[in-house]
Amino acid sequence: MIPFIVFMSGCIVMSFEILGSRILAPHFGNDIFVWGSLIGVFLSGLTVGYWGGGKFADFIADLRCFAGLLLVPGINLCLLPLFSDPVNYWIFDSNYGIRLEPLLASTILFFFPSVFMGAVIPYAVKLQVKKLEMLGTAVGNLYAISSIGSIVGTIMTAFYLITWFGVRRIILGEGILLILMAIVISGFHLHHRGKH
Repeated sequence: MIPFIVFMSGCIVMSFEILGSRILAPHFGNDIFVWGSLIGVFLSGLTVGYWGGGKFADFIADLRCFAGLLLVPGINLCLLPLFSDPVNYWIFDSNYGIRLEPLLASTILFFFPSVFMGAVIPYAVKLQVKKLEMLGTAVGNLYAISSIGSIVGTIMTAFYLITWFGVRRIILGEGILLILMAIVISGFHLHHRGKH
């Protein structure tokens, strides 16, 4: 189950980054400043998530917390279509300039969920690794699975999904998918605990 969740998380985070460009484009264009802002903010969020997720996993490693790491960005993505336009209009009307405006919008809209998505991999490693001598293999495998998910998410979103469903429906669908994965993990935790 954990490798599948890592794969889907990788898929969603890169898909979300591609979708982020479509959320910003009507307000700030699609130039180098928009893409620089998006990539910088997503990498910053993932970096904080990798660091924080590792710390959190060492403090408490349990399936309920793992479910929470998926539930929080899931709710955030479901709500994002409701507040993304007001945030972008407010920033655009504030006239911060062509560099700062997309950076500010990216930070407000995408930093928070990307932190949680980044925390998924180190937390998954903690849950998955049972034998310390296999730690390198386990970490490598999970990062590879996440990267494969990211490749699939990038190509599917850019080539097909946006055309088929539109930006808002995809974001809502990804939010629902994260929430469903959190529910499944919570159910698995309760079932497992009930056996003991």
